[in-house]
Amino acid sequence: MILNTLILPTALMPLLGAVSEPLTNLPNPQPDIPLPLVMLVLGVIFAGTLAISKFSLKIGIPAILGVLLMGLAINPGTPLIDAHDIERIHILSLCLLLFYAGLKTDIRSIRGFLGYGLTLALGGVIVTTTLLGLFIWFVASPTASGIQLGFSQIPLAVGMLIAACLGSTDAGATLSVLRDVRHLVPARLSALVEFESSVNDPTAILFLGLVIGMATISNFGVEAGASVMRELEIFLQSIGSGLICGLILGYIWRYFLNNLVHEESQLLMLGLAVAMCTYGVSSQLGGSGFIAVYVTGLFLGNNSYSNSNISSKGLETALLPFNAMTEIIVFFCFGLIMRPSEVLSSIQSGLVIAIFLMFVARPVSVFLFQGLSPFRLRETLFVSWCGLRGAVPLALTYQAVTMISKLPGIDPVTIRPLIDNTIGIVFTVVMISLLVQGFSLPYVCRWLKLDAGANSEDPELA
Repeated sequence: MILNTLILPTALMPLLGAVSEPLTNLPNPQPDIPLPLVMLVLGVIFAGTLAISKFSLKIGIPAILGVLLMGLAINPGTPLIDAHDIERIHILSLCLLLFYAGLKTDIRSIRGFLGYGLTLALGGVIVTTTLLGLFIWFVASPTASGIQLGFSQIPLAVGMLIAACLGSTDAGATLSVLRDVRHLVPARLSALVEFESSVNDPTAILFLGLVIGMATISNFGVEAGASVMRELEIFLQSIGSGLICGLILGYIWRYFLNNLVHEESQLLMLGLAVAMCTYGVSSQLGGSGFIAVYVTGLFLGNNSYSNSNISSKGLETALLPFNAMTEIIVFFCFGLIMRPSEVLSSIQSGLVIAIFLMFVARPVSVFLFQGLSPFRLRETLFVSWCGLRGAVPLALTYQAVTMISKLPGIDPVTIRPLIDNTIGIVFTVVMISLLVQGFSLPYVCRWLKLDAGANSEDPELA
């Protein structure tokens, strides 16, 4: 059953339970579902995602949004998967997505503005999360009830958890949209957006961990300072250990790639082994497995190899379809496990938060670092509009909602409504971000009159 949970799509869990569990001594086996029916359902699901993806691209919206809506459309109204299975699937999905993002990050493409790219990626997540969390808390507080924006009351800690889920741009969503406008965007600007979205993901995961640690501090009296310092220390140790593990394991996996892999058909197996083993080793040693996975991918993707066919590029090519399937699974299954009531009750508040995120929090987090930027104002405006949210915010949501019941001072009666509201808000914001920003990005490029042949080193426009 563990193998099913770790490798097979989330949608398979309730169906495969009937096939695999009778082979064990587990009590209360699920009803026996014929294997041919399981295969038929899976085939229809995968074929359906392809059809929906094609239709989505034709009408000008990101394909993954169509997959998300497909999952919601066939939602049975009752959860098919328990929280434990969801957590496992999301951890595995994030590992694969982050490893692939590391492989795709070409340090040479951002030569000359690496410092700015790192500042934008790291600082942007912190600024966006902070602004968004304070905004959610303000408009959902009793003192702001006169604003009448459709919010139910949300404590500051829960508001920060929602913001931390939405704090980063998503590499998969951003890259899928950039492919359609690459001919309109300068190469250096496109490289910056790709780099920022890739580094954003592990940063957001770590920052969510910090927010969770700070939110669960129960004593804000005399020992509050010590508690905060302890959480910051854990946060920094997690980053440092993850970086060290990622680099060390990167050397080991590079040896594997150079000396032990002799056929291109073995690259997919190696890629999966790298992602899972790196996460496992780093986590067991007390470091951030997600940081380690990303750093290992970054190390492998920016090294040279003895065989051009068996290299990081070959590894990236082998993992591309698996990475695409992983992202589709996250979107489809999130729609599948959503309860329609969660979406309907959160549309108005999600819309308000999405507007604030797209037009205030994201632009502020980008323009705040304009003094370090080699790019012109119109190009910085393009970067601020590329803040698409996608699979990572969805995957982080369940980690966030599991902590709501553990927050100090939360009335037990409000826990279920807060969880539903959190899931519904994140879902709504991701859907609006993909729809509005994904659909409008080509028009924004033309409106800004970006020069695809420019090197973006011209003096700043007035």
